[in-house]
Parts: sequence; C-alpha cells; structure tokens
Amino acid sequence: MANILVERTFDPALGEPDFYALAAAAMGCLEIYRVTWHESFLAGDGRTLLCRFEAPDAEALRLVTRNDHAQSKQVLAGSVHGPDMTGPANVVVTRSFDAPASMDELQAREEAAAWCLQEHRVTFKRSFFSADRRRMCCFYQAPDAESVRVAQRRAQMPVESVLACRNYTPDNIFQ
Repeated sequence: MANILVERTFDPALGEPDFYALAAAAMGCLEIYRVTWHESFLAGDGRTLLCRFEAPDAEALRLVTRNDHAQSKQVLAGSVHGPDMTGPANVVVTRSFDAPASMDELQAREEAAAWCLQEHRVTFKRSFFSADRRRMCCFYQAPDAESVRVAQRRAQMPVESVLACRNYTPDNIFQ
C-alpha cells in the first residue's frame, strides 16, 4: 500500500458540518477501493483540506474524491516520516521545491533548528514527502500558527504556507 496525501481547496469554504458530510460520503468508497483514511487537516479558514491515506495507488484516491466539489486537487504518493505518526497536530507547513529535494538534508536542517522549535513550544510530529521529492507537508503541535511561522523563519526552512488546522481522524469523528 502507498501513502497518499490529497490536498484540496474549496470555494466556498468548508465548515465543520461540511467536512463531516464529506467524510461520511467517502466512507463507503474507501472500502470499495481498499483505501484506509488516517487523518485530515482542515485549515482554520475552511479553504484548504489535507487528507492522508493508505491506498493501492493514487488513482484509488482520485476515484474516492471525484465528487467532493473541490476547486483544486493534488493527489500525491509519498512517504511519512517522524517521531509521532498518529499524534494530534494543529499546524501544517507546506513546502514546494523547484528541483527534487533531499529528505536527509531537510531533516538535518530541522534537527539543527530543534532549539528554535523548543523555544517557541513547537513540537514536530511527522511529515509527508512526495515521491517526486518536490512537495512536503510537515505537521506540528503548537500554541498557534504564528509560533510555527516564526520558528520556521528563524531556522531558515523553506515555507510555502503555514496553516492553523483542526485535526480529524476516524477515531475522533466516528466514535
């Protein structure tokens, strides 16, 4: 099974009830296409939704999400790295690279800046690194998005966006 990240944007924005309806509608398709949903992150403004799955391939997720009314959608195969593969996160940092990046180099930079994360009470949870090595999403637990933004800037990490998010998992929405 492959690790797949689906990044979607919505206009109009999704509210929490909209997210619940979207998740419920997809549940029947997950089993049909042999997809396991691990977690989703809905940005505070409701316009960005990132969802992490395991699936036979990216096409399975394209089929599962085909009727979601997203304005844009990116389905990425990749790998998940980090010390806390399932713990809650509330801030997502997205990174894009013009040329394929090195996971080892990025991880070394992050580790060298661990003091900065600690100073801002930011805890790195995990990251998703696309198979083409041009896209990365990093997941953090922090007091707020600004703490992560400041820590990333001080650590001189590449940043596309920093999103305060609500973290959803099958355990916390289908109890």
